Amino acid sequence: MAKVKIYHNPRCSKSRATLELLRERGVEPEIVEYLQTPPSAQELDSLLRMLSLEPRDLARKNEPAYKQASIDDPQLSRLEVIDRMVANPVVIERPVVVSGGRAAIGRPPGNVLAIL
Repeated sequence: MAKVKIYHNPRCSKSRATLELLRERGVEPEIVEYLQTPPSAQELDSLLRMLSLEPRDLARKNEPAYKQASIDDPQLSRLEVIDRMVANPVVIERPVVVSGGRAAIGRPPGNVLAIL
């Protein structure tokens, strides 16, 4: 089986449920607590490409930091949005699971099974 990585927030119920689902399937992923260790701009760009999403599609728009960092500014380039998301990782949707060059968002947790 390919190496599995989860971008995880232990305070998030969906993230915890996704991690539990992986472990129930015998998968012990590399856990990246992305609020403590945010992805680089290059990593986030790679995740977005694997997910076939634009940056704002992976953003938690209801987080106060989303507006405070002006991530909603339509004048921002794709890379500027990514940079602001990296600087404010709380706005990144979670969890994201990566396996074998593919990624899935664990909302609902079962979504990640498609990439295992």
